[in-house]
Amino acid sequence: MTASTDLLLGQPALDPAATGDAFAPWRAALAQGRDAAVRLAASAKGGFAVGVQDAGSGRSFLAVDRFAVQSLCYRVHQGRLEFAARADAWPGQAELDAQAVFDYLFFHCIPSPRTVFKGVSRLPPGHYAWFEGGRLTVAPFWVASFSEPRSLPPFEALRDEFRSHIREAVKRRLDGGQPACFLSGGTDSSTVAGMIGLAGAEPAHTYSIGFEAEGYDEMAFARIAAKHFKTKHTEYYVTPDDLVRSIGAVANSYDQPFGNSSALPAYYCAKVAREAGVTRILAGDGGDELFGGNSRYAKQRVFGWYQNVPGFLRSGLLEPLLERTPLGALPGLKKGRSYIEQAKIPMPDRLQIYNLLLRLGTADVLTPAFLSMVDLQAPARLQREVWALAQDARELNRTLAFDWRFTLAESDLPKVRGTTQLAGVDVAFPFLDDGLLDFSLRLPESYKLRGMKLRWFFKEALRGFLPDEIITKKKQGFGLPFGVWANRHAGLKALALDSLNSLAGRGIVRPEFIRTLVEQRLPEHPGYYGEMVWILMMLEQWLQGHLPNTRL
Repeated sequence: MTASTDLLLGQPALDPAATGDAFAPWRAALAQGRDAAVRLAASAKGGFAVGVQDAGSGRSFLAVDRFAVQSLCYRVHQGRLEFAARADAWPGQAELDAQAVFDYLFFHCIPSPRTVFKGVSRLPPGHYAWFEGGRLTVAPFWVASFSEPRSLPPFEALRDEFRSHIREAVKRRLDGGQPACFLSGGTDSSTVAGMIGLAGAEPAHTYSIGFEAEGYDEMAFARIAAKHFKTKHTEYYVTPDDLVRSIGAVANSYDQPFGNSSALPAYYCAKVAREAGVTRILAGDGGDELFGGNSRYAKQRVFGWYQNVPGFLRSGLLEPLLERTPLGALPGLKKGRSYIEQAKIPMPDRLQIYNLLLRLGTADVLTPAFLSMVDLQAPARLQREVWALAQDARELNRTLAFDWRFTLAESDLPKVRGTTQLAGVDVAFPFLDDGLLDFSLRLPESYKLRGMKLRWFFKEALRGFLPDEIITKKKQGFGLPFGVWANRHAGLKALALDSLNSLAGRGIVRPEFIRTLVEQRLPEHPGYYGEMVWILMMLEQWLQGHLPNTRL
């Protein structure tokens, strides 16, 4: 539904004096002008999306929170700004944007400000839109600003403050019903589960997903956390039959193609919780990105060390020797050559070295006709623009801010928000609390990644609270063994084949690539190539539900 009236999603915390009509402060700011509206958005706390307009003056103001926990889409139509929570709010005007499809294949989602529909945009996190006199301005009202302390604060004081922030963030997000959370067995979800017990009158109701597939199931760690915190624990094992039943429904529940494969496990976890009477479930998303928990952070630090090698050694010896002579191909030196080649690529471009689409080759995957319609460099430009926003930060913090956009706002949060909505459950994210965000911004970079130890402070601050097995485990999450199952399960394989063959008829993907992918590559490396099968299948499933007659 298009928004011909004001729209407010979430409950932004504003000035305590602002009571009564939730729109009143926003309408007052709109009347005062753009600067007043931007200041109000910057002062708002929590996850929110707001749109207000004045029919008399034609002014409109939109804003979404720092992580886009809530979403807002818009278009300019017949001299008027229209806005809605979903990109598919204008079905009669829907036309596929080929560039957005390419972005989807590149990112496995469609990052804002683009959407899959031509002429419809999504407001990026921490941004506002101002429309007046027929002119639209879109700009950030908030940019991450890190403040490295001149001296390291006492660890104990930071630890106590950190624990207090988490406990209060969890407490604020409980809705009075069954206190519930996802529990993967990782540090984030285990922390939330434990803090629910401290913040509420009863232990958490925890919900976990498992898989009968070697290397994918971490239910044992979820059980450790559940036992440690004495939670009321529920487990569900997702099966290939579950995927066959629900892939279409999950794909079509999104307002545009979405390829995060852990959406299906998240949906079943939320579905089981809803059936047990849960009205709101807490999720642990954000801990890795705020406190340095992804393995790529350590990996990029290793590449960054190359810049400390004196220039004359790099350009005068190492690079000529390993890159321009046969020595670089020798078994003992091949890794050195690869290291130099990657280390020379500046951030954030280096993050895409192993991009699945690029590794497979865009010309081998996509048809010439489709490639002629898109800009292959557009994703890289968008990433560089986002990288440049945190220009005053050191490289690790810049990478964290980069992930707040591309990992959290564009992928992980839509995954959880979309699947919980489909299951009929509200969701909240304690680690994205404004207090924890501010704490992260001033936490020393060396506390986030100490040497090669990921999220060092987070783990040390929770030592004694979390079980030791949880602190030392390797990160996994609700990874889906789709490729493994697609090779073994006839129904799932048939669904994937039908989807990919149908997609081949739309003129986007080369039919010969699909044949090679399914017949040769998937059986050889199901874990790796299964991801591409999934991405293409979810694209086709979404198209069948939203734009079934699309041909390019």
